[in-house]
Amino acid sequence: MDIFAQFRMTILAALDRLVADGTLPEGLETRGVTAEPPRDASHGDIASNAAMAVAKAAKKNPRKIATQLAAILAEDPRVDQAEVAGPGFMNLRLSHAFWRERLSDALRQGEAYGQPAERAGTHINVEYVSANPTGPLHVGHTRGAVFGDALASVLEFAGYDVTREYYINDGGAQVDTLARSAFQRYREALGHAPEMAEGLYPGDYLIPVGKAMAEKWGDSLLDQPEEAWLEDVRSFATDAMMDLIRDDLASIGVVMDRFYSEKSLYGQGVIEAAIAELDSKGLIYQGVLEPPKGKKPEDWEPREQTLFKSSEFGDDVDRPIKKSDGSWTYFAPDIAYHYDKLQRADALIDVFGADHGGYVKRMKAACKALSDGEERLDIKLTQLVKLFENGAEFKMSKRAGTFVTLKDVIEMVGPDVTRFTMLTRKNDAPLDFDFAKVKEQSKDNPVFYVQYAHARICSAIRKAEDEQALTGLDDAALADADLSTLTHEAVFGLVKKIAEWPRQVRAAAENHEPHRIAFYLYDLASEFHSLYNLGVKTPELRFIQDGDKAATLARLALIRATAVTISNGLRILGVTPVQKMS
Repeated sequence: MDIFAQFRMTILAALDRLVADGTLPEGLETRGVTAEPPRDASHGDIASNAAMAVAKAAKKNPRKIATQLAAILAEDPRVDQAEVAGPGFMNLRLSHAFWRERLSDALRQGEAYGQPAERAGTHINVEYVSANPTGPLHVGHTRGAVFGDALASVLEFAGYDVTREYYINDGGAQVDTLARSAFQRYREALGHAPEMAEGLYPGDYLIPVGKAMAEKWGDSLLDQPEEAWLEDVRSFATDAMMDLIRDDLASIGVVMDRFYSEKSLYGQGVIEAAIAELDSKGLIYQGVLEPPKGKKPEDWEPREQTLFKSSEFGDDVDRPIKKSDGSWTYFAPDIAYHYDKLQRADALIDVFGADHGGYVKRMKAACKALSDGEERLDIKLTQLVKLFENGAEFKMSKRAGTFVTLKDVIEMVGPDVTRFTMLTRKNDAPLDFDFAKVKEQSKDNPVFYVQYAHARICSAIRKAEDEQALTGLDDAALADADLSTLTHEAVFGLVKKIAEWPRQVRAAAENHEPHRIAFYLYDLASEFHSLYNLGVKTPELRFIQDGDKAATLARLALIRATAVTISNGLRILGVTPVQKMS
């Protein structure tokens, strides 16, 4: 239950009462009414701008409206106090009984805690990674993989139907380069020195591919011209690279629902159908583009091309979709691919690397045009990752050629640390990944701090079972415990943070921002650790109350609800909630 969404509905009902009794006019626009945590916790539990949002249209003083609303809301048994602040803001303080019930919610709902009561009924296609199939995934791909996977997970948790999709860029010149590079490793496997010309892929990861080619074809390709072997080797090497990429993704817990080949778009009429759809809307024409900025007139050769009116949908200029020689530009198959996705999903999300920033407007324009003006595509850019060790930039991975691979990172710190750390910054902010810091056991290391909270809770429950001979401490039993002994304000700081979880899930899903989950978990862990540390000096806050089984059960319910919430959040991020820490 999202308590803030619930109280927003309560406030809207109070406005309806004021309309019904003639205090406010009918037909007020209430979309701008909010119910949120106040910026300053000392102001209460829920802050609302309701009076301010309707005052102008109602032609009434907002503070007077707020006073009338507060009087209605004060009748609600969940509300201890309704106050008016400033020019017409309203602050609500909720009862301790209400907050205690939120612990029972978490315990009864368990793995479903934070999910909406009903599914959204919307199918979202999330395309991420989509690295060229020319080698292993590198650290930049890792961030996109983790971000996209966590985004897909939070959307699923929030009630959406999600397809995780990988677009295989196997239709361009890069796969020809891959084939030529693999051919050199094939020659090497047969005892010849590889001739790695400039532009070929030099990484050792192609050595096994060359050996596999030698096993398949023997030396039959050695004396053949390139045109005789290029297509077969391209297909063989691409399949091998995709196997490598699937293995890389599996090592970090990423499993795709669908792999879609760019090559499958050609020769099947798919590109032609997408362009025909745009043409039927009057958005395709023959024209000549202006020279790119920075080009001298003598460097520019104007030529007629087939253009898409992308500037009508927010792009800077119109874009060519067919070259003067009649072949498709690289943009045309991308339009066709998104046209296909639009037939399969209600909304699309693409996760691109930072180097694709210039591609955002044209792709969104194409989807908007294909969707009759609807905004059905969101594109999220993931910024660069810099690796550090002991304060110095870190470089490695000779076997990959010139980059640090996903597997390199996993081997050094493990998948849990890698995934959580990749989400400790918003996707469009650069990320520094310091190997020393992510291994540190301190408050400054978010993944340790959150996992330590979960492990501490598990330890406290085991200790309570041993010391007080408690049995049957499942969540259902704790949900029915007498929680009335939970009265200290420090306790309610943790309870309120737990109760905030459904709102965080909704916000992360609606804004396509899974980093919100990581940030929230850190704050929740901080509230827990603070309460734990207070218990050292304040006996009544200790989780195990000697000689008082009822009080102990109430405190175990509190920390177990915390663990449920942490576990749900970590599961969304793809991180294991540990029971013990060494």
